[in-house]
This record gives sequence, structure tokens and C-alpha cells, in this order.
Amino acid sequence: MTLESGLQTPSAKGTAGFEHKSVLLRETIDSLNIRSDGVYVDGTLGGGGHAYEVLKHLKEGRLIGMDQDADAILAASKRLEEFGERAIIVRSNYESMTDVLDRLKIEKVDGIYLDLGVSSYQLDTAQRGFTYREDDAPLDMRMDQRGERTAADLLNTCEEEKLSRILKEYGEERFARRIAANIVKARQKKPIETAGELVGIIRASIPKKMQAMGGHPAKRTFQALRIELNQELAVLERSLDGMIDRLTPGGRLSIITFHSLEDRIVKNRFRENENPCQCPPGFPVCVCGRTSKGRVITRKPIVPSQEETEENTRAKSAKLRVFERAGESYKKDKSPVAGGKDG
Repeated sequence: MTLESGLQTPSAKGTAGFEHKSVLLRETIDSLNIRSDGVYVDGTLGGGGHAYEVLKHLKEGRLIGMDQDADAILAASKRLEEFGERAIIVRSNYESMTDVLDRLKIEKVDGIYLDLGVSSYQLDTAQRGFTYREDDAPLDMRMDQRGERTAADLLNTCEEEKLSRILKEYGEERFARRIAANIVKARQKKPIETAGELVGIIRASIPKKMQAMGGHPAKRTFQALRIELNQELAVLERSLDGMIDRLTPGGRLSIITFHSLEDRIVKNRFRENENPCQCPPGFPVCVCGRTSKGRVITRKPIVPSQEETEENTRAKSAKLRVFERAGESYKKDKSPVAGGKDG
């Protein structure tokens, strides 16, 4: 089937330009407790770095790789073509994972993992519009290029109060109100179309002495716009419980986050699935009927080693959290080929 249809076996239609250094690669593989005949889902396929390592551990097993980015699909198709039909690649947001598994007639899987955030390719390719370092870059920021609305559309139509809230909540921007007010003022003269125009507005909104602190002054605003445009946090919040429900007994969900907002959602949803009881603390027995779906493996998140952060500065903020589905673990010939770690 074609890429636009959704499902496809890897082919040679790759894109050499898509490069992304996989973060916490060894730790993610270890966390999954991979079985050689298991079924695994990569919900954020990217260039296929994590998927390649998972597939190397599979003999009779399969991997379903999902991504909404067309460039990622093409790159991963080329990288994983040596594994043939053991790798199934789907162009879709991981929010649709349940529907994808239903289409494939797969009831349960042995592991799921997500590597959230923006890929190096997306950041470094100016035309994708994620970067604040290229003045002429368009304000695009669509993870899925099939979407009609861009970051420029958001900037030029969003009400000032809502825009301020987006910058404050999703970017944790201290000067959100001032930036939002100046964006509205600027767009009254002409639409804001490029990264350089937006960066200029942001710089004019933040006191100079504050611009030297915490990295590039536009970083938080660009992050906030990207999150809002792609509904990243809402999708994550909606998807986690369903992923846990599709795991086999002993199956694991491993998620890499890159900022505190994502990490907080993952931490809280994992905790709720481990301890869902809503009975008052004084009750001698549970009467609410809510039972645990499993356990949190990582009481503290797994973080990159100093060596990894020195080699890849974008790994510095990464955190890996792992949840294991309740139930009797596998018997027969399902011994792990990669050991998980309690973080």
C-alpha cells in the first residue's frame, strides 16, 4: 500500500537528509525486556534508530513503527528495509495506535515506546519551520505536513489572551503577556511570516539583561507554539491509558520526554494506573472497584550519562520512565534477550 494509505513494508524510498541521534538508546532497549518472538510498537519512529535496535533482537517477532512525519516515514523505510515484513511502518499519530493495531488484527503487544519531542532533522531543516536560528525560515512547525494550519496561522489569528496563556503554560515564558501584546501589535501592520520576524518581536519584549539567561530568548515561545499547534500534550494525555491497556502481562511502556510538562503527564498517568483507588484513606478495604493495571518500574526517571550529553547536547533534558503491565509474566520460550533496569 502507499504511504498515504497508512500501512507499508519498508522499501528503498528513503531520505538521506533525515538524521537523528537516538537518545537513551541502550537504556530504552534494556527497559523493554525484549522477547525474540514479541510484538513491539514504536509510536514515534523518526529515523528508525530505536526501531533498528529493537528489530535486531527479534527473530519471529514484529515491530510496528508509527510516525506522522512523511520525511521520517521515508527515512525509516530505507533504514529498516533489511528486516522485511518483520517491520510494519504506518504514517499516523501515535494517538491512533489502538486503531492501527485493530487494523492489523493485533490484540496485545509486548512493548510500546515513545521518543517525544522534535527530531534533529526537523530542527535543522529550516523549511520545516521549527527553528528560531534561521531568519528566513517559515513559521510552519507542523509535525504532520498534511495539516492545513501552520504556526504562522496560529500567530496571526489567536486572541491575545489565549496567546499569552499558551506561551505561559506551554513555554513557561515569564514575559508571555508582553510578547503576546507585541505580537498582536505587529500583526496589525502585516502578517508575521518568518522566524526572524518573530524572534525580533520576542527580543523587543524581553529585557536585555534577561536575554542572556536560559539560552536563546525565543526558545520558550517556539516550544509553546509547537506544542499548541500539534496538540502534543493533549495527545499524550489522551493516549497513555490506552497504550497500557494494549500491553500483554509483563509488557512495558517506555517513554522518553524532553521537558517538564511532558514528564509530569507521564509521571502522573503512570502513578494513576498503578494506584487508581479513590477510596478515602481511612477505608479498611477498597470499595471503588478500581484495580491496579501494573507497576511503575522507574521510581526516578532514567537520565542520559555524562558521556551521552557531551556527545549530544540535545540529550541533556531527556528522561525515561517505564511502566509494566500487571499479570503473570511469560513462560515457555519467551525469555528476555535484553534485561530491564529499575531506575
